[in-house]
Amino acid sequence: MPRNLLSIILLILSTTLGAVTGNVTTTGFARLQYDGGGDWYNDPEVLPNLARFVNASLNTTFPLDQSVVKAGEAKLFEYPFVYLTGHGNIRWDDREVENLRQWMLRGGFLYADDDYGMDSSFRREIKRVFPEYELVELDGSSPLFTSFFDFSGGLPKIHLHDEKPPQAFGIFDDDGRLMCLYTYETNISDGWADPATHKDPPEVRETALRFGCNIIYYLLTRS
Repeated sequence: MPRNLLSIILLILSTTLGAVTGNVTTTGFARLQYDGGGDWYNDPEVLPNLARFVNASLNTTFPLDQSVVKAGEAKLFEYPFVYLTGHGNIRWDDREVENLRQWMLRGGFLYADDDYGMDSSFRREIKRVFPEYELVELDGSSPLFTSFFDFSGGLPKIHLHDEKPPQAFGIFDDDGRLMCLYTYETNISDGWADPATHKDPPEVRETALRFGCNIIYYLLTRS
């Protein structure tokens, strides 16, 4: 498979999105299932809710469901955007590490959101995937933060957790393409859950969904 094929496919599917016109049909979002004991499955409604918000904001037609994929599966390459979360340990075997590496190098994008408790294991495992790259901290000057909604003031904090400042980190390839986004001490995706799940106020959920929309818009419009 040629390098960046997934990005090319996504670009073809979204040729009218640059002007935010037309009705764009795109592939769905997927959640990454993993071993190690962490609850990869928590809050199953978050991706459908994000898709619904993105469709309303960007005039896209993402399916309002959630696909589940494992890191070692061939069908990983069907999804340009994959989401990972949890409270506990993540563990990938060698085959999964290599498959994730090839998927991201060829255009796949991984969004990992620490739901409190997966930080050390995610950092350990993603370093196995890309030993040559570092997690680089991102701030409001990153194009992702202003791709659609304005987050130039920085990453929003959705849940308190340890009351540390929210942080975003990225892994970039040799051409400067963002392959992986990792958010820590914010738990953006908790704000994508149904209102009754975490009892977040409407303005907090709106903020979280807007940042999620920025991620998708950034992927659809980056060169």
